[in-house]
Amino acid sequence: MAERGFLLASLLLFCCLAGTCYGIVLFSSLPRTLVVTASPNQGQVLVAGEDKITVTWGVNQSLPAGTDSAYKTIKVKFCYAPISQVDRAWRKTVDNISKDKTCQFLIVSKPYDSSNKTVQSFELTVQRDVPSATYFVRAFAYNSENVELGYGQTTDAHKTTNLFEVQSITGRHVSLDIASVCFSAFSVLSLLVFFVAEKKRAKRSQ
Repeated sequence: MAERGFLLASLLLFCCLAGTCYGIVLFSSLPRTLVVTASPNQGQVLVAGEDKITVTWGVNQSLPAGTDSAYKTIKVKFCYAPISQVDRAWRKTVDNISKDKTCQFLIVSKPYDSSNKTVQSFELTVQRDVPSATYFVRAFAYNSENVELGYGQTTDAHKTTNLFEVQSITGRHVSLDIASVCFSAFSVLSLLVFFVAEKKRAKRSQ
């Protein structure tokens, strides 16, 4: 019985080591080392393709020196709030970051210089491909092998504060409607010309 328990423990340890070797990173294992802010107020609605958002990030200065020594890249992303994940498996939160669907839309990716402690900021217009939902902003710190080492976010641990909405543009653009009408008219006219030409050709052959 003791031997079986030893084998089971050894197998579990091997699986954990194998997971580490293959680059499996659990979000729950990451320290919250970054301070992240975003310009939208709680509940504010941003229109995709029109409104701008400003995000700032930097390492928490209260942490021990050298905490960020291995940081090479910072990636900031839009992340779904829990209310916009309900009954949507394609937005599901998973502790294994490689399988997590919470943060799907990149805001910016920038190199990180651990010798420069200046807070960085970035402004952009919300992309048109960001769907209507409630969001927060999260930043990840990566090492030279693109493995997550730390994170920061604009909301609390339960993801209930500092949430904002994005409203995507679902209606068709006027120019697309005009182009569609013109194309349809051209198609009808071409068909009519072809029909008249065929009738004339048939009469000549008779």
